[in-house]
Amino acid sequence: MRIAISSDHGGNNLRREIMQLLDELNVSYEDFGPQSADSVDYPDYAKPVTEGVASGEFDKGILICGTGIGMSIAANKVKGIRCALVHDLFSAKATRCHNDSNILAMGERVIGPGLAREIAKVWLETDFEGGRHTRRIEKITELEQ
Repeated sequence: MRIAISSDHGGNNLRREIMQLLDELNVSYEDFGPQSADSVDYPDYAKPVTEGVASGEFDKGILICGTGIGMSIAANKVKGIRCALVHDLFSAKATRCHNDSNILAMGERVIGPGLAREIAKVWLETDFEGGRHTRRIEKITELEQ
């Protein structure tokens, strides 16, 4: 599995925590920054992750900002992306099982690093169930323009 990861300035610390988790899990990833705490625009940092996942260069992506909201909105503008904003373990599992989400968004100002690590681990390790959910994913795809 290959992961693309990025944040804005509001998600820098949590991004580093998640990269440490990816290292511990021996999951390959590419970090798209930013590399400083200077204020940046989250769509600029969502773009390389979403494009990489949509093109198949990466299997999944992780985006982090202050709330996760801006990143998830930006990510879901890209055709082929199913980004889920998650702040609890149940949703982390459900969005993989039922929605086949391919990008996880989280908010550093919303959850702590311990919970974020658990969410990312569950999300990464949960497979899509397929079955009746496949039909629903196909209908979501039909909505894309």
